[in-house]
Amino acid sequence: MPKAVIFDVDGTLIDSVPQHAKAWQDAFRDFGHDIPFEDIRRQIGKGGDQLLPVFLSEDELKEKGQALETHRSGILKERYLPTIRSLAGSRALIERLLADGKQLALASSAKEDELQTYKTIAHIEDLIGTETSADDAAHSKPHPDIFEAALKRLSGIAAGDAVVVGDTPYDAEAASRAGIRTIGVLSGGWSAEELRQAGCIAVYDDPADLLAQYDRSPLAGP
Repeated sequence: MPKAVIFDVDGTLIDSVPQHAKAWQDAFRDFGHDIPFEDIRRQIGKGGDQLLPVFLSEDELKEKGQALETHRSGILKERYLPTIRSLAGSRALIERLLADGKQLALASSAKEDELQTYKTIAHIEDLIGTETSADDAAHSKPHPDIFEAALKRLSGIAAGDAVVVGDTPYDAEAASRAGIRTIGVLSGGWSAEELRQAGCIAVYDDPADLLAQYDRSPLAGP
């Protein structure tokens, strides 16, 4: 039985993946790159340090990578942030885990200021105080840095004592590199097969489905 649960946020606790993809698409277009929405969506879950090199050459990264990422952040806040909502069951699942005595943490590829906003959207700002963001890691997912940082902030928790809940293969890959098992949710747009192939030990529709099957899930036992 896990002693701690580490949550991804985008696509896991809040319904935000399309908004992030659109913000990136708009920003790329403003910098002269017309990239299909679906190509970008499948990169959501990575931080900008890992997403930008997929679409820009090394010279382009040096020339405009930072400016493009900053522009993307502004677009997200201005155009798409008001449309982001909590996923069903997010707060109730967190409350159930706390009632079971689990330690909890957030581990997101978002920037720190964005993460604070997302906690409010998910209605969990009063429930989880332990968190790591892209600002706490040299490299974002699928590198393990963010999950390793989260483990260090949990009291007496080793990698084998924790479970990650995430919505992308990048969560599963990053967690695996940190020695942590991953439960997948389909609310980020990836298929169950893709999540299992990336290493997820179980897959659920969304937080509400995971909560409904809690007693039979890896959250409640081996």
